[in-house]
Amino acid sequence: MEPTTAPGLFPTAPLADIAVSAGIDGFLGTRASFGMDVVLVGLLATLPILAWSIYLVARRRDYAGHRRLQLLIAAALVAAIVVFEVDIRLISDWKLRAAPSPFWPAGVLTALGIHLVFAVSTLVLWTWVVWEAWRRFPTPPQPNGHSLRHRLMARLAAVDLGLTAITGTVFYWLAFVAR
Repeated sequence: MEPTTAPGLFPTAPLADIAVSAGIDGFLGTRASFGMDVVLVGLLATLPILAWSIYLVARRRDYAGHRRLQLLIAAALVAAIVVFEVDIRLISDWKLRAAPSPFWPAGVLTALGIHLVFAVSTLVLWTWVVWEAWRRFPTPPQPNGHSLRHRLMARLAAVDLGLTAITGTVFYWLAFVAR
């Protein structure tokens, strides 16, 4: 679906300018909205936290620290989803902001489609891994019969999160940075 252009909506230039900047402008100096910038920075910030969490469990055997960081990442992902949905559904018209991109619409929408594959699968995998770990590991956490399956599924979820961050960054650049 093509975004509606401001000149097509409003007959006067001042109103067209208001429509183009609909929503709250972001803080990264791009065409993106504030919510989109928060989501991008938040998603990228989870990667070093994820790396530290993996280090804690793999090298230091700090299972409690690993659990705390994984719950922090899960909460950050839920918060990012809420911020994103509120921003695109209630505050900003992301398509109007992306329309000036030389990659609009084909490149932007293709990048979005690829990103959504990873974003949705990350949500499903991360939810499953955290839920299973919560149910199957004792408090305080320690290795048990669930460890092997947890390790396999957690590795898939971690790779998926990395791919979500990469594809999200590509989408962001194509939609809101490219000129």
